[in-house]
Amino acid sequence: MSDSIEITVDEAAARLAGDDAQLVDVRRQEEWDGSRLAGAIHIELELLASKAKAIDKDKPVIFYCHSGTRSRMAAEAFRNSGYDAYTLTGGIKAWDGSGKPLDPPGATIVH
Repeated sequence: MSDSIEITVDEAAARLAGDDAQLVDVRRQEEWDGSRLAGAIHIELELLASKAKAIDKDKPVIFYCHSGTRSRMAAEAFRNSGYDAYTLTGGIKAWDGSGKPLDPPGATIVH
């Protein structure tokens, strides 16, 4: 586990391409419906505690939200529970701003 809870878009993309992390979107349903990162699972922030078993404790987990605030709360809580957890710096906004694709193709970010 890295000391830093923050992970950059490029670091996250490399880990995901190498299947070295799992990705969890903690945004609201309407945000998820509009766009997401490919391969992510969706668990709204308010439901994370009750659905923690859906997240593999033996694999690093990268949480993301719109800009990084909600995902940081999730990453901190999961780190405190023994997970190798990170927050995507800048959230889906940073991912999209770096030119990385959103799912579904052609999607835009819902605020």
